[in-house]
Amino acid sequence: MKTVALGRTGIQVPVLAMGAASLGSIYHPVSQQQANDTVATALEHGVNYFDVAPYYGLTKAETALGGALKGVPRASYTLATKVGRYGDSQWDFSREATLRSIDESLARLGADYIDVIQCHDIEYGDLHQLVEEALPTLRELQQSGVVRHVGITGYDLALLEKLAVEQKVDTVMAYCTWTLQDRRLGDVARRLNQAGIGVLNASPLSMGLLTRGGAPAWHPAHEDIQNACRAVSALCDREGVNISQVALQFALTTAAEQGIATTVIGTASNANMLDNVRWCEQPLDAALLQKIDELIAPVLNIGWDVLPGNGGKAQK
Repeated sequence: MKTVALGRTGIQVPVLAMGAASLGSIYHPVSQQQANDTVATALEHGVNYFDVAPYYGLTKAETALGGALKGVPRASYTLATKVGRYGDSQWDFSREATLRSIDESLARLGADYIDVIQCHDIEYGDLHQLVEEALPTLRELQQSGVVRHVGITGYDLALLEKLAVEQKVDTVMAYCTWTLQDRRLGDVARRLNQAGIGVLNASPLSMGLLTRGGAPAWHPAHEDIQNACRAVSALCDREGVNISQVALQFALTTAAEQGIATTVIGTASNANMLDNVRWCEQPLDAALLQKIDELIAPVLNIGWDVLPGNGGKAQK
């Protein structure tokens, strides 16, 4: 697996990283054995960057990942988790919550340090508390070696870039914004990369939008976006290829030129992990991408908070 420098952290990350949210049984029950097999397959193929959070499965994902990594030499993988989000509508970036969260994450993960600690979905939390309490606390822990690098995650690219530069964080992870349908992360990632900030692209399948099954009922994308993605999926089927394969290959093939270090894709399936590894080694079909671009053009770069045809105004 090819590796790339993650900003100025000194970490070499594989171009394909594993999101471990699914290990928390958030979509369907996942046994510890399934978690063990998926993680072992990832490691076997050089996918040794694991991203998780206390919020995923309400601590179950961290516990499952910790179990799967038990006995694996700590220096052989990079561990990223998060602080600040603890429920569907529960954020706490206080110093007390941050310290408690890290202690609990270390215990669940069976680790004595965290390589990349990230403030989770920052746009929904108290930004003053984030800047005045969480980030300074994480920097203190960085000095003591409990955490190695400090980052932020979210969907709001303008906020992520502004805060990352102002606070001089080490990494930024944005989700669903470097995909076949939404490519807004590119310009932001290049600027962040030039500032020495490592950039991670999460959810290249846009939380199910770019899959054969289509977006789940709760997906926030406008119906026009969903319809366009269904049309792309149908096109891929006619061409004899899975839309998920094309979506992942697009994200991986174009990442480097955008300043994106790695693409984080979630799975709790050994078979899916093998598919992801296989797909990332295959070239993107340029002719098919051109056809996809034509279908996706009317909704390209439209975020979930914007309705087509309303002058580009954010939907409240």
